[in-house]
Amino acid sequence: MNLALWLRRTADIHADAPAVAHGMAVVYRYAELAGAAAGVARWLAERGIQPGDRVGLWMDNHPRYLPLLWGSWWAGAVPVPMNARLHPREAAWILGHSGARLCLTDAAHGTELRQHELPGCSVVHEAAMPVDDETGLPAIAERSEDDPAWLFYTSGTTGKPKGVTITNRNLRWMTMAYLATVQSVQPGDSMLHPAPLSHGSGLYHLPYVLQGGINVIPTAASLDCGEFFALARHWRNASCFAAPTIVRRLVDHARMHRPDTTGLATIVYGGAPMYLSDIEDALAVIGPHFAQIYGQGESPMTISVLPRSVIADRGHPRWRARMASVGFAQPMLEITIRGNDGAVLIDGTTGEVCVRGEVVMAGYWQQPEASAEAIRGGWLYTGDVGRLDDEGFLTLLDRSKDLLISGGNNIYPREIEEALLLHPAVSEVSVIGRPDPLWGESVVAYVVTHEPVSAQVLDAFCLDHLARYKRPRLYRFVASLPKNNYGKVLKTELRAREAASSGTGPL
Repeated sequence: MNLALWLRRTADIHADAPAVAHGMAVVYRYAELAGAAAGVARWLAERGIQPGDRVGLWMDNHPRYLPLLWGSWWAGAVPVPMNARLHPREAAWILGHSGARLCLTDAAHGTELRQHELPGCSVVHEAAMPVDDETGLPAIAERSEDDPAWLFYTSGTTGKPKGVTITNRNLRWMTMAYLATVQSVQPGDSMLHPAPLSHGSGLYHLPYVLQGGINVIPTAASLDCGEFFALARHWRNASCFAAPTIVRRLVDHARMHRPDTTGLATIVYGGAPMYLSDIEDALAVIGPHFAQIYGQGESPMTISVLPRSVIADRGHPRWRARMASVGFAQPMLEITIRGNDGAVLIDGTTGEVCVRGEVVMAGYWQQPEASAEAIRGGWLYTGDVGRLDDEGFLTLLDRSKDLLISGGNNIYPREIEEALLLHPAVSEVSVIGRPDPLWGESVVAYVVTHEPVSAQVLDAFCLDHLARYKRPRLYRFVASLPKNNYGKVLKTELRAREAASSGTGPL
């Protein structure tokens, strides 16, 4: 099933309904969006793009992004959306690895990209594409459920990124998961896109097209919290997908400016750890407008969900434990916790999170060995360490590669990070290990603070909340933490810094 059938269906039913807005201005109604997408599809076909060919998308968030994406699907092509903040060398590598025949860009990205070798790939400015199709809608290319529909390249924090092959089936079930467990969507409901359309925000625009909602692209080039709340108030029933870094900025703005939040429906957070102290702060400042999802590129946006109803249920005796979790399994997949030998572990035991179901990727693009390592016996081995409680709530502890072993004890950095964030002076923290000749590894905390605080004070604070062996042996006070384009802390960079530093010795 070609996803473009959804757009044509909605255009038939809600032809005059707003489909895409730029700020407060409607850019496309649904009949216009379908016409623009069909025009792109015709243009691609005229230039020899066949079903299954890859088409890169490398540009900033813009209303034109969506007809380019839907036009690629309409033609049967496989979009390769790339984060606009990538280095052009990284974008060129992705285009080469994916075998993309075209890359659709804006002026700035196109100029940068043309400075790199792109064998077999042409760079096309999106302004050169047709605005709409006035000759009638061409037929939508036939595609099967298991054909690739989106090549998502992982952020590449270690080594080269891998191309996650997401199929039509994966995207269809991901969309149904949103509607079933995150929130329903009615015609006219809005999705704001302060986050990149190349990633989770772009994936979450699909339920709104299916249901006749409106996708709203902010006018600001980067997050403008004032504009965000103004757009929510204007469009009403407004939701968004946001990494925790965006949530923190929205909360800080709301605390200072107290904006009207009556138009806000749901802020869906995910993509990186959201610490318990942060979500409690967000609820206190903005109110019960939050839901959490846990997913990976390999199972896009759809491993577990912590719905608004659960987050809002403060009277539940296990509310705080639930808030520290990432919720329960989405309805189209199973979650198990497995040991190093692949055996399923009992409730409450810590191990690797493994999932199986309709949303798990087909594999990594042209990397059969990596695919076989990630998917074993039908189960995706996520690389995340966690545990399931007796109610099915999943708590993540860390990535398996971030586990520290000190003196023979397993130490999970997230547990230490959660404890340090309870201190009022701490705004951000990331914990890593450094080689230790006596203990194997010792714990190092990189800390960003609101106000001055000493390592001795934080050490005493940790001892009030953690076992002694878990406390950091060294504190590094920094102005900010290094993050990738999606807001995830780059622990690999912190480890490199630590390796290059002589250190000041343990406390």
